[in-house]
Amino acid sequence: QVQLVESGGGSVQAGGSLRLSCVVSGYTYSIWWMAWFRQVPGKEREGVAGLNTVDSSVYYTDSVKGRFTISQDNAKNTLYLQMNSLKPEDTAMYYCAADYRRNVLGYYWYHGARYTYWGQGTQVTVSS
Repeated sequence: QVQLVESGGGSVQAGGSLRLSCVVSGYTYSIWWMAWFRQVPGKEREGVAGLNTVDSSVYYTDSVKGRFTISQDNAKNTLYLQMNSLKPEDTAMYYCAADYRRNVLGYYWYHGARYTYWGQGTQVTVSS
């Protein structure tokens, strides 16, 4: 089993920055993929950034490229999402996700269905 606990959300003005953290516990050695997702009420969950923990390759949805950075600290068993130049449209509940499978047929890093473990979420609100 793997447990994920997010923190770091809050309220910020447009143009500001936040860093989200996701502490991973349990069978952490088994994790292959990790990602950050976000969801606004009434809308589909969106993959924001993904990380292959084995080769450290990273992926971003187009709307956050150049502004967000996903990273991991293996010593602290923590996944981060550094968010700069925040915009009101970044307002959402942000979730950390993890999975132990290298590949899931038909699913890519931004598909929520390919992840087995989820955190409880942390709210990010960006005001204009």
